[in-house]
Amino acid sequence: MPRPILLFTGPFADLPLETLVAQVGDWGYQGVELCCWGDHLEVQRGLSDDAYPSSRLALLARHDLQVPVIANHKVGQAVSDPIDARHQSLVPDYVWGDGEPNGVRQRAAEEMTATFRLAERFGASVVSGFTGSPVWSYVTGYPAPRPGVIAEALRQFAQDWHPILDVARDCGIRFAAEVHPGQMAFDLHSAEVVLDALNGREEFGFTFDPSHFHWQGLEPVEFLRRFADRIFHVHIKDAILTLNGRSSLLAGYWPSGDPRRGWQFRSPGRGGIDWDAILRCLNEIGYDGPLSVDWHDAGMDRDFGAADAVQFLQRMDFDPPPRGPQSLRG
Repeated sequence: MPRPILLFTGPFADLPLETLVAQVGDWGYQGVELCCWGDHLEVQRGLSDDAYPSSRLALLARHDLQVPVIANHKVGQAVSDPIDARHQSLVPDYVWGDGEPNGVRQRAAEEMTATFRLAERFGASVVSGFTGSPVWSYVTGYPAPRPGVIAEALRQFAQDWHPILDVARDCGIRFAAEVHPGQMAFDLHSAEVVLDALNGREEFGFTFDPSHFHWQGLEPVEFLRRFADRIFHVHIKDAILTLNGRSSLLAGYWPSGDPRRGWQFRSPGRGGIDWDAILRCLNEIGYDGPLSVDWHDAGMDRDFGAADAVQFLQRMDFDPPPRGPQSLRG
């Protein structure tokens, strides 16, 4: 049967979870990718209050929704980033503390380990998120880094994430790092380097979101085939290039929807991504996990868009052909 369709709750974090889930089932989703911001999932409360996970699961069950994936992108970003004022709005107050960078990174790492423990309580199999990067500003800027700088960044990245992944292993949860500009892994080659830096740890794989490949000029199917056994989760979001001779592939200083940007996110099926090729390739590599709609479209009402996205996937997703003797019948 086609893969389950989830809603990534992050873009709806301004709504209480109880309000959101009442709509999610009506839109046609089978579950949610539950995000650890807004009131959707409070990590420390989930570990200190034994009734909290069961109450959250009961709320989802009343609407026939599953929660196979928990997301903590915002805190994950602070684990390996150079910390500045922007991170204060990403992390909980108790992670930010006094804002001293080393302390913020340490508390962010502790919060990520707590996220894996909470995911185990929820019966989730995957935690998705960002990792941050100590050298992202070097990727697109000047002066260019010396090779030793990148080598040291990878060493530090591995040092940051090995203890977190140890907890993931102990909890039986996999970490799906979203391949995304601003992270250590942002394209195929950098993903290879990151896997090598982590010694190919089995707990570490990727969240595949083709929207971030499309605007960078990458071929999403090439990534799927290269990392067939490391695709732990899939986000569904579209994008369109809006290059007009004045803007560039960089987002610049402009917010989503601003016409000065060289690319924009779109609701699934309304951008430039070849979804048929991607869904066929997911069948080819044997990915049978959920498809999680990470909805962003500055030109569309989000309630309409969320419902439109699940209808699009219901039309597009399909089973692979049977394998074995049955497949040989003429």
